[in-house]
Amino acid sequence: MFNRKTMVVVIFFIMVAPIFLSVEVKAADELSPSVQVKTKTGVGKYLADSKGMTLYYFKKDSAGKSACTAKCLKTWPVFYAKELIAPSDITPSDMGMITREDGKEQVIFKGYPLYYYVKDKKPGDTSGHKTNNVWFVVNPESFNP
Repeated sequence: MFNRKTMVVVIFFIMVAPIFLSVEVKAADELSPSVQVKTKTGVGKYLADSKGMTLYYFKKDSAGKSACTAKCLKTWPVFYAKELIAPSDITPSDMGMITREDGKEQVIFKGYPLYYYVKDKKPGDTSGHKTNNVWFVVNPESFNP
C-alpha cells in the first residue's frame, strides 16, 4: 500500500514533528482558561488573563517579535501562562507562545505579543488603553494590527 519512501517520510514526521511544536494551546472545555474575554463600557470587548487583568498589544511589535525591551518592560511586563488554555470563544490556533530575544517566553494572540500594564491595579482596569496611541486592549473580534 505504501512504498518505502512514503513510510520513511511518515515515520520521520511522527518522530520528529513533535520536537518542533512550541506550545500546545488547549480549548477550555473543563479547564480554566488562561485568557478570557471581558467587556467594558467605553472599551468594548478585550482580552484579560485568568484573574481578569487586562492584556494589551504594542503597535510597534510585529508578528512573532516584541519591540518592547528593557525600560519598556518595567511598565509593560510580558504576559506568560505556563499552560496556555484558550477560552471557548477564542480559536485555540489564535493563541500561542514566542521566545523573546531575552530568552523569556511570552503569550501571543494572532501572532502578536501580549502585555500587562503596571498601573492597572485590579481586574477590569484598562488604564493602559490608547497610551501614547501605541498601546491598546485586544478586542478578539476586531483585532487587526
